[in-house]
Amino acid sequence: MRQLAASILIALALAACDGAPSTLAEIVRKAEKAETRAEHERALGKPQKLTRNGPAETWTYKATDDEISFLVVGDSVRH
Repeated sequence: MRQLAASILIALALAACDGAPSTLAEIVRKAEKAETRAEHERALGKPQKLTRNGPAETWTYKATDDEISFLVVGDSVRH
């Protein structure tokens, strides 16, 4: 029983670390060199909110202190 409880606690701790929100500055730093859709998603993951407007998409990420949006047109990310 103790081993099961310890395993559950470890799994929860690891999950919390992996999904920890970033500050706005950390998100900007991670996205600085990402110029394509694939590079951007590798750097930041999937957006929390995705809005489509014709050929353009707005990818929005929530930070601990704000939120930030990036314009994606075709394969290009506009900062």
